[in-house]
Formats: sequence, structure tokens, C-alpha cells
Amino acid sequence: MPFEVDVAILGGGPGGYTAAVRAAQAGRSVAIIEKDKLGGTCLHRGCIPSKTLLRSAEVYATVRSAAAYGVLLSAGDDVTVDWSAVMRRKEDVVGQLHKGVEALMKQNRIQVIRGAGRLTGPSIFSPRGGAIAVALEDGESETVVPRHLILATGSRPRKLEGLPYDGLSVVTSDEALTWPSRPASAIIVGGGVIGVEWASLLVDFGTAVTLVETADRLLPGEDKDISAELARQLEKRGVKLLLGAKLDASSCISAEDGVSVRIETAAGKAETLEAERMLVSVGRIGNVENLGFENTDVKASGGFVTVNPATLQTGEPHIYAVGDVIGGVQLAHAAMHEAEIAVAHILGQPIVRTSDRDVPRAIYSRPEAAAIGWTEAAAKAYGIETRAVKLPMRIFGKALVQGEPEGFAKAVVDRKTGDLLGVHLVGPHATDLIAEASLAKLLDAVPWEIGRAIHPHPTLSEAMQEVMQAVSGSASHGS
Repeated sequence: MPFEVDVAILGGGPGGYTAAVRAAQAGRSVAIIEKDKLGGTCLHRGCIPSKTLLRSAEVYATVRSAAAYGVLLSAGDDVTVDWSAVMRRKEDVVGQLHKGVEALMKQNRIQVIRGAGRLTGPSIFSPRGGAIAVALEDGESETVVPRHLILATGSRPRKLEGLPYDGLSVVTSDEALTWPSRPASAIIVGGGVIGVEWASLLVDFGTAVTLVETADRLLPGEDKDISAELARQLEKRGVKLLLGAKLDASSCISAEDGVSVRIETAAGKAETLEAERMLVSVGRIGNVENLGFENTDVKASGGFVTVNPATLQTGEPHIYAVGDVIGGVQLAHAAMHEAEIAVAHILGQPIVRTSDRDVPRAIYSRPEAAAIGWTEAAAKAYGIETRAVKLPMRIFGKALVQGEPEGFAKAVVDRKTGDLLGVHLVGPHATDLIAEASLAKLLDAVPWEIGRAIHPHPTLSEAMQEVMQAVSGSASHGS
């Protein structure tokens, strides 16, 4: 027999489980439908496992440079990587967090239905489309009739046509997370966030890395100063960058002894690249297939669900969509925010959705990078007269104490109004420091207010204080 709930969520990733918890806390009956494990891509194939590998790589790199801190290894003590132990630690972290999500569902009395859901049209059970037919794990079926439905089906890696993906030698980031051994050499296709992070962790583990990007710089959506600094740091550590290069997918050959592929360099020169493995990271596409949209007024375009950007409603007012499946900023914390907006709208509460531009962006390479708001170039292209100040991290005592002086703090303001437009960071713990800028944007704080707040010394947070003072014309370190 079908059963009714106030809110059903299709998909158990960050957007899905956040929506479930928020609705349950408001006293609504909630069911979450998930065909895989709760936690979604972020927990099982993205944020958490990749950052766990990055941490292991960072520790390995730090130990190898221990002499710079006055710490000497005993003679004969070789520093090596136990890849199986690295992967076990990754699985342990993921497993622990997965148990936490499962416990969160029980704590909030959220019914978890294990199976694949598909939207159905109007029927005797529901006069409007949006009931969910669920093919359960045990082969049985069940129908869920929600008053409101939230689609949170996530995304998957976009694939380049013509490449011989085999799950080992030619892979997406999903399969790379289960590599049985550390590759001696690797070609990374794509210089976005995923490509940069994998280049950083692999080169730290001792892999010879070549990164191929069609744009003329890494991270083309970020501020040019971030792109230039991370390119410089990766090349300094041994990554070969081929920017402005075109990949000939049809030329790719995968064999037991490795992978080869032809590219055309920015100078128009043909070159053949060879490596043990190839990782392709060229963006992500929403999971919109086989969901029964044709039975409703829910529409998808370009691989993503179409929504009202303010309310996150689809063509069916009682059906919402959040997270990667709607495109835009495909980040876990963006999905969580969107989930809260969708539930608040269902509850009739006032909502103000944060613009994609003001969602903080984090890159967990070494050094880290983070940003929020306008890039300097985008603001100028929009017609805003800007003032920008960039201070090097090496002028701050804590960066030197940490032995990580690379990077900078940059603030971009509206020259006419003094409003804060954007913050761009490269350096140690940049992904933590950006939270202060996010709070500033939420509270509409202007730079002099941020600069006036007392920051403890010596800390990396002083970089935020000083750059805000500098862009206001009062920095103690100058501009």
C-alpha cells in the first residue's frame, strides 16, 4: 500500500539529508529515498575521501621536509608510503562519517527507504504528479505519496567521448579513489578544482604528473592571481602544466603497461603523452535520467533540473530541486544551503537565497586556495570601478612559523562605494580563513569594519585583518 508523508526527498547526499533533518525538526513526517549509501558523492566519492588522501599526501611531504624544521630522521629510516594503509584510513574516515549520517536519520525519526525512485503521474493515489514509485533493494516495490518532494539526486563526473575508460588506467575521479596502487606517472585532463587537487596530492606522493587544460590558465573561473600562484607552486613541485592544449580523445590507447594520448599544444605542436594512468576531470553532470520527469512538469536542460532560482521550485510547484542536480555551484555546502531554502519555503517561512557568487569556494591543494564574491576581472567586465590590494603571506609571522610562506591575501572593493566585492586567498588554511569573508558578506560588512576587529597575533587570520585595512588605506604593512 502507498503511504503518505509531508516531505519526501529523492537522494541522500548533503542536500538530501539536510533537507530531511530540517523538515523533521519542524515536525513534518519525512521519508528519504536513496539507492546507494546515505552521504552521497561528497561523503563516498568526493569531498571527504579526496581530502583524506590530500591530508596523507601533506603529511608525507611534511615528513620528507622535516630537516627544514630541525627534525632529523635517524640514519636508515626511509620515509615511504604504504598505499594500502592510506586507502584504509580513507575508508575509515568515510565509514565513521557514514555512521554519523545514519544515526542522524534515526535521531530525527526520518524513514530511510533503500531503493531507486521514479516520479509517477497523477493516479488514484495522488491527483497530481510527483508520487514516487520505489524499486526496493529486495526486489519489491513501494509507492510514496508526498505533499512536497525535494529532488537531490546529485551529479556524476562528465566523460569525454572517445576515451577508453576502464576503471583503472583511464578513469574519472570516482575510480581514482579506489586505485589499488600509487601510479608512478599520471596524466590529468582538466585544470579545474578536481584536477588541481589531484595534481597536488599525486605529486606529493611522488607521482610524475602532467596536467592538460584547454584554457590558457588553471581554474579559469577563479581570480587570475589564484590561477597564477597555484600554477607556479605546482610547477615548482614538479607538475608539468600544458595549458591551452587540445586532447585528441580518439588517439588514446590504454594497455597493461600504461596510457598514451596525443595532444596539440598551445603553440600548435603535436605531442604524445605517456603515463601509467590517466585521470579525466572535466566537470560534472546532473543525475536526471530515468527519474520519470516525463510524467510531470519537471524539466531538465543541459543535464540539470530547471528551477526557480529564488524558491528552487520546479515546473511542479510542490516539487523542489537542490544541490548538484540543478547545476550552478556544485559544492556540498551550497547544496545544504539550498536544502534549507527549499524547506523554509515549504514551511512558509521567509527566504533569501545566497547568490552563487557569494558561496565560498575552496581548493584543498598545497598551498590551499579559497575565494568568495567577484573576481577582479569579472567586476571590471560588469562595469564596476574596483580597487584591489594583494598582500603576500610571507609578511605574516604565523606563515613563516608554519614554514608555509607561499601565497597571498587579496581583497577587491567597489572604489565608489567601498563595498566588499571579493576575497581571494592562497596559503596555509585558506579554506578555513575564507569563512570570515563569508560572514562579512552575509552581514554586509565593509573592509574597514573587518580590519578594525582585533585578530590574535600571531595567527594566519591577521592576513584578513591586514588586507582589509590595506584596501581601506590604513594597513600597517602597506599595500
